[in-house]
Amino acid sequence: MCQSDLHDFLHGLPKCEHHVHLEGCLTPELIFQLAAKNGVQLPQEPAYESVETLTQRYGNFTSLDDFLRFYFIGMSVLQHESDFADLAWAYFQKAHADGVHHAEVFFDPQVHRDRQIPYATIVAGFVAGCKRAEKELGLSTRLILCFVRHLSVESAANVYEEALAHQSFDTDLVHGLGWSSTEVGPPKDMFRDLYQSASGKGIPLTAHAGEEGDASYISTALELGARRIDHGIRLVEDPVLMERIAREGVMLTVCPISNVQLRCVQSVAEVPIRTFLEAGVKFSINSDDPAYFGGYILDNYCAVQEAHRLSVDEWRVIAENSVSASWIDEQRKEELLGHIDAHVKKHVAVAV
Repeated sequence: MCQSDLHDFLHGLPKCEHHVHLEGCLTPELIFQLAAKNGVQLPQEPAYESVETLTQRYGNFTSLDDFLRFYFIGMSVLQHESDFADLAWAYFQKAHADGVHHAEVFFDPQVHRDRQIPYATIVAGFVAGCKRAEKELGLSTRLILCFVRHLSVESAANVYEEALAHQSFDTDLVHGLGWSSTEVGPPKDMFRDLYQSASGKGIPLTAHAGEEGDASYISTALELGARRIDHGIRLVEDPVLMERIAREGVMLTVCPISNVQLRCVQSVAEVPIRTFLEAGVKFSINSDDPAYFGGYILDNYCAVQEAHRLSVDEWRVIAENSVSASWIDEQRKEELLGHIDAHVKKHVAVAV
């Protein structure tokens, strides 16, 4: 818990989360549980001796690629539709407790397909988790299919074609496309043709960019049709591009604790929160892979407050911008903005 006198305000502030990978919510406890249930042999190495040793290893990632190795090993325990549903439900319960009202969540079907898990199994499980969260917790949800850059374009294309064949986008099962994984190394525009196809079909597009890679990765993502940038902290290196991002209302989905854990910055104080606020850049604050980085969304809000000492008005701007850039209809946006307004007014009234 943060020590700020705004902790209760931050806890209750209605939140939208736009950057969380469902597979990144696999806690060490759940990994060992599902491995035992599904007969999956975990690696014979010190990190996987116990829940405790794996948890300790998660606190010592040296880079994005170091983290990704553990991330993809963890995914191997997901075998059945119920596993995917249980994973999503575990995340949504935690998010709800942290004050999330709307969640747009990534999933990585290429890696599961490489393990011969049917596309329909993956999507059915995650959709079941989303629907349960909507029914039992009152959240609105969006599911985003995420290509991974360490695998081939052919692999991504195969999954994309499966998604189209299953009418995932037409039937509102999947609501958008993104890309993630290793940033520096693969061609910046490796998904150009796939993004062009998706854009022509009206599928919303986002992209991980400007985390490890410089600001040119962000401009390339915009060129390919992305209208949201995941991470994007290196935008500050290009003032002209930052002015464009602000002018066009492109939202960054910033993940402060993740940036520290993956050694992109030394501390949350280095995440350019105030620079973005002063430049009029819209951003939301998110957890990314919370089971691996030791921080869900409220932890990230608290970390930002401890490092940057934002005012209630500044938090209101962040919350309202998070709503305005969400992939939801105007009626739902108005509902969420009303919740934010009521929460802020209640806090101000109590503080007077």
